[in-house]
Amino acid sequence: MKDQNLLQLAEELVGFGKKNGASQVEVSINQGTNFSVDILQGEIEKLTEAVSKGLGLRIFVEGKVARASSSDFSKDTLQKLVTNAILRAKLSSADPLAGLPEKEPLTVDVTALKIYDPAILEMAPEKKIRAAKKTEAICLADHRVKKTFGSTFSTYIGERYLSNSNGFSGSFKRTSCSCGVSLQAGEESNLFDEGWYDSSVNLEGLESAETIAKKAIHRVTRLIGGKKVESQNVPVVFEPPMTAEILGFFSTCVGGNNVYLKQSFLAGKIGEKIGNELVTIIDDGLKAGAPGTEPFDGEGVPLRRTVVMENGILRNYLLDTYAARKLSMKSTGNSGGPNNLYLSAGSSTPEQIIKSVDKGLFLTGTIGFGQVPTTGDISRGAFGIWIEKGELTYPVAEITISGNLAQLLQGIQMVGNDLQFKDSITGPTIKVAEMTVGGK
Repeated sequence: MKDQNLLQLAEELVGFGKKNGASQVEVSINQGTNFSVDILQGEIEKLTEAVSKGLGLRIFVEGKVARASSSDFSKDTLQKLVTNAILRAKLSSADPLAGLPEKEPLTVDVTALKIYDPAILEMAPEKKIRAAKKTEAICLADHRVKKTFGSTFSTYIGERYLSNSNGFSGSFKRTSCSCGVSLQAGEESNLFDEGWYDSSVNLEGLESAETIAKKAIHRVTRLIGGKKVESQNVPVVFEPPMTAEILGFFSTCVGGNNVYLKQSFLAGKIGEKIGNELVTIIDDGLKAGAPGTEPFDGEGVPLRRTVVMENGILRNYLLDTYAARKLSMKSTGNSGGPNNLYLSAGSSTPEQIIKSVDKGLFLTGTIGFGQVPTTGDISRGAFGIWIEKGELTYPVAEITISGNLAQLLQGIQMVGNDLQFKDSITGPTIKVAEMTVGGK
């Protein structure tokens, strides 16, 4: 099956399903080429180049649903897949809210989204290998680095095709590339693992091997000599990756499934003030060149810009079609979760934020799990740098941080100007008025 015919194949299977007893049919096809190389001690540890192709199917028969998938694209196999799914759907329980979304027109110019870079396709494997080797070599040249766990370089070129019986039919291409390294530093009784990874949808946006290595070395060596502090309640400054972690927890709490199942403390709180007025959180699936940008979601609903929290007031949840119907709301184009979820940048520099803290924690990493969506409670192992009189002083480790997401959102006192769209969930440096730091 030629690639240009994959959308036609999806459309034909939709028609076949309708003719054979399905009320509604959705067919999605994904194909892609993935390259990755892992380097350890200057040698190739693992090299992978793989082509993948898969078809997913959703069949609805009067509110009853069945799913199926296949990597075999032969006509007989796919037609049997459809007819068997129709039979299985008839045996399941009916749900009056189950079904495809109503068709919405796609008005976005896919090329304007800048999610496909042909330069990634043209990049020679040897160049990718050299980049990974160089990243690790720079790190190993620093005497403070105890060892590396390896470096990696990867690229992905993919296409998605989607057709359904409500009249939707569309496709798009996307690319991504990434490079990173993981390191260890410290003494035998006090070792720390850290590193740095960067990714981009285009080759030009990927940080150089030198930049990645420099950041990785800085992140691991700043932890050398980490020690506990006394348990206390203090302000906490979140480094951008840590802000992203908090936003990841927030996205779980505003996710449609958790909301309609009443498994989120934010259920039923649309229109309420749940955060400081400095806090505006947006999910923008159409931001050009961002990692979560696409023209439509997995159900064919056009992606959009959704203001989730505006000046501390909860405005929206992140919904797929089913959750939207359960809540008597409208899909926000989030069938796959957050698209590009971010906390809007403020006006303070990270340096100004740190200088505002008399005594507190600059949080750089967390360990383990400890987040409860039903209550908003947070408790995790952590490490970072202790702040005294507005200055970063010494590394701290073997501590815990605990608090509550509602209190944390209300307690955000400063928001940094260092927002970057390197991940689908991202945020700038922030200062939270108080959290409990558990130590000695």
